[in-house]
Amino acid sequence: MIIEGRTFIISGGASGLGLATAHLLTAKGGYVSILDLSKTDQDALFTSFPSISKSSSRVKFFPCDVTFSDSISTAIAGTVGWINQTHASLAGIIACAGISWPAKIIDRDGNPMDMPTAKKVIEVNVFGTLDFIRLALPHLITVPPHGPDGERGVVIMVASSAAFDGQPGQVSYAASKGAIRSATLPMARDLARYGVRVVSIAPSLFDTNMTKGMGGKARESLVRVMEWPRRAGRGEEFAHLVEAVMENTMMNGECIRLDGAVRMPSKM
Repeated sequence: MIIEGRTFIISGGASGLGLATAHLLTAKGGYVSILDLSKTDQDALFTSFPSISKSSSRVKFFPCDVTFSDSISTAIAGTVGWINQTHASLAGIIACAGISWPAKIIDRDGNPMDMPTAKKVIEVNVFGTLDFIRLALPHLITVPPHGPDGERGVVIMVASSAAFDGQPGQVSYAASKGAIRSATLPMARDLARYGVRVVSIAPSLFDTNMTKGMGGKARESLVRVMEWPRRAGRGEEFAHLVEAVMENTMMNGECIRLDGAVRMPSKM
């Protein structure tokens, strides 16, 4: 799939893995619609793009809360209106919005996990992802097919290494990311008839806003169990895998680990 001159919608695109992906796609000549919460500092967001101004025709921001269908619909409608102006057809739906609130199913004092917190993690990471994708897809499956295979585009979701080997305190988070992993193949099968591929990426410890609040001891323990390289992943490394997925048509229906060969132990 060609990136240049095509449009990509990224939920959670104002920071972390989503923003790194937006940077790469614009550098490759793509157009990026960034969906994120209304509290986003848009001036800082646009400043992060080299040689891209707030008035640029290749980056747009639309406020969006993925826990509300109406908010997603409004942001996507804005994106479609922008596409009608640029004539840069839609080519990718990238779901990066996500949260993590660590909590054991029952704590050391015998208190059960707080369900509203667990539900919020599932709501954002699972339902927010599926809602965003389902509402954007009608605009992707109708674009003209490209290339010898008649490809229309790609859906990329963010799972996690926790989907494979979640640690203590990751019950709700691992469940949410496991759902994304499990949804990848059936979604790819659903969309095959339209020439739309589906891939999920499962990062381990990456430098993002989500991991900034992690204590130094916890962070060091995670780095210590990595095989190589022994460090947190960088956003651009995630973005390069997104690029590889987009450009390799045979990548479909799979959840790809991006984790420095780490396999999370039950105890640190």
